[in-house]
Amino acid sequence: MTETCSSPEDKPSLFTIIISFTIPGMECIIGIIGNSFIMVTNGTEWIQNRKFSTSGRILFFLSLSGIALQSCMMIENSVSLIFPSFYKEDTVYDTFKVIFMFLTFCSLWFATWLNIFYFVKIANFSNPLFLRLKWRIPGLMPWLLWSSVIISSCYSVFFSQQIYDTSCNHSIPDSFSNSTKKKYVINTNMINLAIIYNVGMFTPLILFMLAAILLIISLKRHTLQMENNATGSRNPSMEAHIGAIRSISSFLILYILNFVALLLYMSNIFDDDSFWIAFCKIIMAAYPSSHSVLLILGNPKLRNTWGKFQHQICSCYFSSSSWTLSEKGR
Repeated sequence: MTETCSSPEDKPSLFTIIISFTIPGMECIIGIIGNSFIMVTNGTEWIQNRKFSTSGRILFFLSLSGIALQSCMMIENSVSLIFPSFYKEDTVYDTFKVIFMFLTFCSLWFATWLNIFYFVKIANFSNPLFLRLKWRIPGLMPWLLWSSVIISSCYSVFFSQQIYDTSCNHSIPDSFSNSTKKKYVINTNMINLAIIYNVGMFTPLILFMLAAILLIISLKRHTLQMENNATGSRNPSMEAHIGAIRSISSFLILYILNFVALLLYMSNIFDDDSFWIAFCKIIMAAYPSSHSVLLILGNPKLRNTWGKFQHQICSCYFSSSSWTLSEKGR
């Protein structure tokens, strides 16, 4: 009879399970709903018009990767908490990490291209290189999106061989007795993790930050010009620019927080039962969901469509309630 490596004491505490299930789970559900709405809206536009706009194409890829990423996070989180011994088997653990990192890389690259597209279309610079990029970006974007998928798949494969090594340690002291117990130990090659993680994440991070900062500078400069020329209260154009600055700043903060939380989570420097692991999961789940909400609120077309969708849902609900009350009154 084969003895399992992990004992029941190795399972996370009830507090960790509740926190890791409820908060990231709610964030993932919100993100899946928001990203599904964005994907369906842009997919419907593609079916009706028989073509994708550049922004619609990026949003479709981004929302699709967001749905897949948060679904993967929910499955991995559930398996790691409910079946910790099975999750920490070498093949299972590596498979989850490869899929998770592939979807993460794709999501971050797509968010970067969306930010660069907004920068090129909205910013106002007279630099010849910027003007050339502004003219060529619609034709380049399909190639950039598919190249991101290929690059993400190449980097994610390294997580199956070069980073983690799960082994069964037979000499873990048992605090409840004088004996020892078996426990899975995940050894992380921090050098390889730092190299592969930073090579895979550093490029989109720098591009995202550069585009965001330049766009904020351009919008801020234009806003100051409008304030100097304005005679009364803020006009709608100025409010739109200020709202864009806030949205882009929020995107940048979310991107950086996710970058740090993901690195800490992948490094396995905290115990499975640690509060910091649960906190990293909350930050990682918050990034795609918050991003989808900000995209809906910041995009006039998506915001109007969401308003119509809410109105239809409310109308159906009140109609159903009125019909039920009328039936009861008979």
